[in-house]
Amino acid sequence: MSHQIWMNGELVNHEDAKVHVLTHALHYGTSVFEGVRAYETPDGGSAVFRHQDHVDRLFRSAALYHMEIPFSKDEIRQATFDTITASGLKSCYIRPLVFRGAGPMGLYPLDCPVDVIIAVWAWGAYLGDEGKVNGVRARVSSWRRISADALIPTAKAGGQYLNSILAKIEADKAGYEEAILLDSNGYVCEGTGENLFLVKGGVVHTPGFANDILEGINRAAAIDILRDQGYEVIERNIARGELYRADEIFMTGTAAELTPIREVDDLPVGDGTRGPITTEIQAIFEDALHGRSERYADWLDKVPAAVS
Repeated sequence: MSHQIWMNGELVNHEDAKVHVLTHALHYGTSVFEGVRAYETPDGGSAVFRHQDHVDRLFRSAALYHMEIPFSKDEIRQATFDTITASGLKSCYIRPLVFRGAGPMGLYPLDCPVDVIIAVWAWGAYLGDEGKVNGVRARVSSWRRISADALIPTAKAGGQYLNSILAKIEADKAGYEEAILLDSNGYVCEGTGENLFLVKGGVVHTPGFANDILEGINRAAAIDILRDQGYEVIERNIARGELYRADEIFMTGTAAELTPIREVDDLPVGDGTRGPITTEIQAIFEDALHGRSERYADWLDKVPAAVS
């Protein structure tokens, strides 16, 4: 973890970044957040992947839960740069968090202040480097993805992740690395923190917004890469049984990056190894993340060099 965290407009020491025990978000989950990554680039600098997209989604999520962020988008972007620079890290995971602070207790939140923090830390591949190469084992969860008539799936809200936590624990206790959630109608939705792609006969299929997915930023990047490589990408309802017939399955997310699934419910996906389309797209995706791709160079927001 970094030694300093940006908190409501200033960098504070890690041990001093505290909130009151009556913070509204602790009691009711009234927070929104982003998962962002910065990567070291070939010139020795650092760059944030799809930075503006993440900032925009943070503000959209906050607005959906009636939280007015007391900083501009430019200020949040600069605060992210300042936090990365203070950490001394070239590659890091970035966590902006907007939450309702200590104020009147009760379900009505609008009289509680809106607080903002940004923290960064070194964090490797969420599902492991081996998982990115050899794929991970997944199971279909007994828990369904929250539906749009209960909460707001397109918002990245803290309280909503209790849904994913239940599925993650269930999968782990059963001996799997990840869970796949179905939507309220029984169609494939997403992982606990990743979007899903299935490959069948050279065509790529992925659940759409009607399936209550999160609007994944790495998902959008993967779709762009796939289409640029000439693959057809279809967003549609995907039945659970199609998971067992897929030639390849992979997941995308900021934490997981692009990770193959080699097995679902103890059945191998394809031949049980990372498939050729997954391998191809993953290599291009990795180049884009690390600043090795001229084609996708505009996806990177360079961290300004520190002034000595």
